[in-house]
Amino acid sequence: MKQFERYLVTSALPYANGPLHLGHLAGAYLSADIFVRFQRLMGKDIVYICGSDENGAAITMRSLKEGLPPQEIVDKYDKLFREVFKGIGISFDYYHRTSDPLHHETAQEFFQNLYDKGEFVEKESEQYYDETAKMFLADRYILGTCPNCSHEEAYGDQCENCGSDLSPTELINPISTLSKEKPVLKKTKHWYLPLDKYEDWLREWIQTGKVGEEQLHYPEDWKNHVLGQCRSWLDGGLQARSMTRDLDWGVDVPQSIEGAEGKKLYVWMDAPIGYVSSTKAWAAENGKDWELYWKDEKSALIHFIGKDNIVFHCLIFPAILKAHGEYVLPVNVPANQFLNLEGKKLSTSKNWAVWVHDYLKDFPGKEDELRYALIKNMPELKDSEFTWKGYQDANNNELVNNLANFINRVVVLVNKYYEGVIPDYDEALMITAAENEDDMGYHESEMLLLYDNLDAMCSALRRYDFRSALKKIMDISSLGNQLLQFNAPWKMIKEDEDTVKVVMNLSMQYVTALSIALRPFLPFTSDKLRDLLNLERVTEKGELLDIMDDLAEGKNIIQIGHKINEPVHLFSRIEDDIIQDQRNKLIAGAMETIETEESNIKPTIAFEDFSKMDIRTATILEAEKVEKADKLLKLQVDLGFEKRTVVSGIAQFYNPQDIIGQEVLILANLAPRKIRGVESKGMILMAEDKDGKLSFVSPAKGWANGFSVS
Repeated sequence: MKQFERYLVTSALPYANGPLHLGHLAGAYLSADIFVRFQRLMGKDIVYICGSDENGAAITMRSLKEGLPPQEIVDKYDKLFREVFKGIGISFDYYHRTSDPLHHETAQEFFQNLYDKGEFVEKESEQYYDETAKMFLADRYILGTCPNCSHEEAYGDQCENCGSDLSPTELINPISTLSKEKPVLKKTKHWYLPLDKYEDWLREWIQTGKVGEEQLHYPEDWKNHVLGQCRSWLDGGLQARSMTRDLDWGVDVPQSIEGAEGKKLYVWMDAPIGYVSSTKAWAAENGKDWELYWKDEKSALIHFIGKDNIVFHCLIFPAILKAHGEYVLPVNVPANQFLNLEGKKLSTSKNWAVWVHDYLKDFPGKEDELRYALIKNMPELKDSEFTWKGYQDANNNELVNNLANFINRVVVLVNKYYEGVIPDYDEALMITAAENEDDMGYHESEMLLLYDNLDAMCSALRRYDFRSALKKIMDISSLGNQLLQFNAPWKMIKEDEDTVKVVMNLSMQYVTALSIALRPFLPFTSDKLRDLLNLERVTEKGELLDIMDDLAEGKNIIQIGHKINEPVHLFSRIEDDIIQDQRNKLIAGAMETIETEESNIKPTIAFEDFSKMDIRTATILEAEKVEKADKLLKLQVDLGFEKRTVVSGIAQFYNPQDIIGQEVLILANLAPRKIRGVESKGMILMAEDKDGKLSFVSPAKGWANGFSVS
């Protein structure tokens, strides 16, 4: 692996239009925090950068929803983010804002640079315009029916039901979220980044790690799902992507450019440049050279994100960086997958979420307990799940019964036998027999055994395997418990005081090592443990590297004669009633949201609008899955007077063979549309329950096909 002199680590900029939930932590922030703290402990030059993403349509949508000006919205959520990140122990070196003038200047410089180099293609196109609101509509201002799964509330850029990337003109029956009216298509001009122009070098870079002759990264170090998603986009052919929008909130296109009036930078031309402007702000306040971290080949750029941002960080942003020139490309993008909650997908719109600021209020002083549960189940390679029962078990069985139990027993016994002073011992006794293939009686120092476990932890952290690294921490604690249990110093003290001194001194070395090794995972516990040991708190300035060197040489890492403090409980059990309260709170919040949504009937329409719909009774004759589409079924339906093909997004709820003969209602006069290459003539009517499950809306049994519903 290439050696670097410095590291720049970023986490995805959180959108300042709503609070943070557990999925955000597990996706982009905890993993980065662990990695950064570890590298600091190893004496590396590393900077951890982030900031609030405060531009774009999502902000103005929240502004309209809450009835507040956009600036008040971003101020509100930026303040909440900072409180939450500090409360849960995310250790940014700098947290910036994309509403800051420095960011606007930086983003505009990028755009101007690419414009001057002729990297953009200027295109005139038809985009949706709201004649009532008198404005062009950003993708998120448009709702309609998804052409792929028939979900009726797909956005203009994405269907959150099936995950398909969309363009607004693909939506069926689009409406403006501002006026609730049908928008019209109107011509507008924008600047596009021709990603197809960069496709060859992007493909080489993703597949081999090289750009030309330079080895920039090693594909074997990247996660398979990251590479797979990139290859899929490349294989599908990259398309030119608009870098500007018609918006009234965000970063202005440089006014020196003709036609820039009223144009703002698109979020993916704006937000990732927030990493650069944040680094500039950090450097200015700390007397550093920001360009060393972004433009020197000995600097490693690493992006921690969720899987929904892979393409933007692995293809689009690298294309922007290289087109600009001089900037380094990321050496890794260790994206996590999604965290589910209690058997369902996390959903902010349905309020199926555990909000981090609520957790911090409900569980004061238990920040590390949440960090532990999330790291233990981190969705590193596949989707994972958080449950309150799992959280309780991790706390009670692992933190309390294993880690805290070991530390407490050691501290209690040292205080009981030696008045809290680390005992001297006979070094000749500090060995343990280790199994050897030739059974020659090879002996290994217990200190080297501790070193080996810490080294395995370090190796896992360098591979971004945080779950395995955390397990090595608990293995060290388990070994310590076994050491105590095997030797039973509380019994041996009367017969063999010399051996007890060895056992207790060695146990204190384990506890001291844990006080440092825990730091990336459980920083608050590290502080408590260092206070308990009467040692300086870890400042993350090479402390792990120092003790690794000492352990390799068999040296003590807490010295003979050092006096520790009286025992305190690091963790406490969490009882069943507390967990049940949280489950009840989760369900109540989701139900309240459902009731609110159900009370919000769609806008009133005229009878003439309803009378235009031709709804007919029909029977499904044939059903089969659509190729390369997990959620689509191709149906042959009988309307009595004719047979038709209809594509419906119900594959996740029904097997094709089970719905042959199903009587249904169909919107028969919906304009035909090609979906995944199949022409669909109509839409099957479905009902959706509070969990998102779809069910057929059927006529009474025995009705003939083709009857009209009015």
